[in-house]
Amino acid sequence: MSGKKKNKPESGNLLISEPFLQDENFVRSVVLICEHNENGSFGLVLNKLSILKLNELIEDVSITECEVYVGGPVEQNTLHFIYFGEKQTENSIELAKGLWWGGNFEEILEKISLGILKRDLIRFFIGYSGWAIGQLDAEIEEKTWIISDNIDSENIFTASPEELWKIILKSMGGEYQMMANYPIDPRLN
Repeated sequence: MSGKKKNKPESGNLLISEPFLQDENFVRSVVLICEHNENGSFGLVLNKLSILKLNELIEDVSITECEVYVGGPVEQNTLHFIYFGEKQTENSIELAKGLWWGGNFEEILEKISLGILKRDLIRFFIGYSGWAIGQLDAEIEEKTWIISDNIDSENIFTASPEELWKIILKSMGGEYQMMANYPIDPRLN
């Protein structure tokens, strides 16, 4: 994958936090932009695993050991999901080839239970990352975020959360490949 750097975010893009960002919500984060329009932006942090399992959040869910990620600091009482493959439910929105966001939650749970949708091809998130009108554009202008329009869905679902940020930067090549090896704290270099 050779991710192209862009200056303007769009739905389906990835936001990669710059190496020295110290905001605890977004340190070494990879955010999938699900929606970017005149009302603001909505995204899900792909590499922040929570300590919760899906059956701990939702009563009567028989699916055990299904990990839940922290989608961001906003409304952590909400649940969101993305999945890879064929469209599995009405109202899912395709963000990239074979990468779907949202849809009918009960239908998704049923398809997981029946083995139609494999558990390793879906991610559940509590909360989300949100930006007001112009806020994300300003953060990009300040070089807080690097935008990539090339999503490798395989990496999203197979890479460990700890390695995803580094893997995506390396795949972008050039200066980004070097950034992937920067220490979190430059004083430790």
